[in-house]
Amino acid sequence: MIRPQLSADGLAVRLPIAARAEQLLDDLALAYVEAPDDLGALLAHHGENVRALDHAIYGHDVPDHVRAMRAAAADGSREALAAEAPIVADLDDLLGPDDAITLAGRITRAAAHIRHRTAQNRNARP
Repeated sequence: MIRPQLSADGLAVRLPIAARAEQLLDDLALAYVEAPDDLGALLAHHGENVRALDHAIYGHDVPDHVRAMRAAAADGSREALAAEAPIVADLDDLLGPDDAITLAGRITRAAAHIRHRTAQNRNARP
């Protein structure tokens, strides 16, 4: 389960996912070592799809149906890459009701700590 933390400056709640990204990158690197040509082609294709999607999203004259098609293409190539990195399925936490309530409580307590501390600083007299 994700363990919420306060950020280093104490002004935000941090949900650390870096370790999961590291696992994904390691898995992707291992897949690349096993089949560099195949994975390289998948990465290049996905990069082209993402670039086309970015253009469609931020282009002022791009019709909605083109945006939808570009999004679908990027989703498809992302799924193909995810199939090459089996750890992807383990990245999402699936929380039962009790665990979800526990996580929400931890986030709420951390946020309340920040709010309480910053409210005291605002009310302090110079």
